Amino acid sequence: MRNILNIPIVTRNLLIINVLVFFASYVFGVIGIDFDNLFGLFYIGSSNFGVWQFFTSMFMHGNIMHIATNMFMLWMFGSVIEHVWGPRKFLFYYIICGIGGGILQELAWYCMPFVMDTITVTRNGVSIDIPSVIYIQQTMAIGASGAVVGLLLAFGMLFPNERMFIIPIPVPIKAKWLVTGMIAIEIFSSFSPGSDIAHVVHVGGALTGFLLIMYWKRHPYSGYGNMGMHKGHQFFDRMKDSWEKHTGKVGTDGNNNSWGTSSQHNSTPQTSDWDYNAQKHREQEEIDRILDKIRKSGYDSLSKSEKQKLFDSSKK
Repeated sequence: MRNILNIPIVTRNLLIINVLVFFASYVFGVIGIDFDNLFGLFYIGSSNFGVWQFFTSMFMHGNIMHIATNMFMLWMFGSVIEHVWGPRKFLFYYIICGIGGGILQELAWYCMPFVMDTITVTRNGVSIDIPSVIYIQQTMAIGASGAVVGLLLAFGMLFPNERMFIIPIPVPIKAKWLVTGMIAIEIFSSFSPGSDIAHVVHVGGALTGFLLIMYWKRHPYSGYGNMGMHKGHQFFDRMKDSWEKHTGKVGTDGNNNSWGTSSQHNSTPQTSDWDYNAQKHREQEEIDRILDKIRKSGYDSLSKSEKQKLFDSSKK
């Protein structure tokens, strides 16, 4: 119970709501009420379409594996991102990514009859060719995947050099390469319609998240523009301290370091990846602040120390 309460409030509530809706869908299905037809996302030209479905489809899941995968990803990445951004900004980002995924899916459905006459669908091992105009009327998209992939992209952009273990790959992969690889796979898969997986929704969630984060970076003082990176550094520092306290392993050396170090770092051998990345994030935040000051007030408004920092950064 204590571990559940330690999950940030929005992430925790999203997990609870998704699980409750999943079980409610099963219970009401027994008595003949189909939640999927009510709340799943249908093509805008379908008689089953409702504008609320852009939102409600994010909380619908097809089976145990579907919801388990999405909720694991929500817990793993959502907890970190919410610590960095805070609950309001995190919830806004999550919902917008989910809706963005749905909008791109609608666009794909609309274009489908113009580029292909039939869609090959496999059911119970049997492949069936369905006219695309009929397929888009009958199919629907459900799941939190668009929003969750948006969180994965946010993690990769905020902490690109954090190493992650992905089963069954035996070596850690930097977040930026993991995100790039997964999105490339989703884009490639989206060109093969007929699958039970809404790859276009995943791509839409990632694209929406990317555009939103880039907007925030360019407008750091407008609305949710503050990326809140210092909170992310504090969060990872707490994780690191907790790990070292319980294991006695200190992140200082590649031979005895669970956190690992990079041979490309310009830091001393005693600096861990966590410290190095935190330092780089802080430096970048400071440079972004200085550049924003130049845009607003001009170069002459900089102090001597700010000009020196900008000069030093240009040489790296």
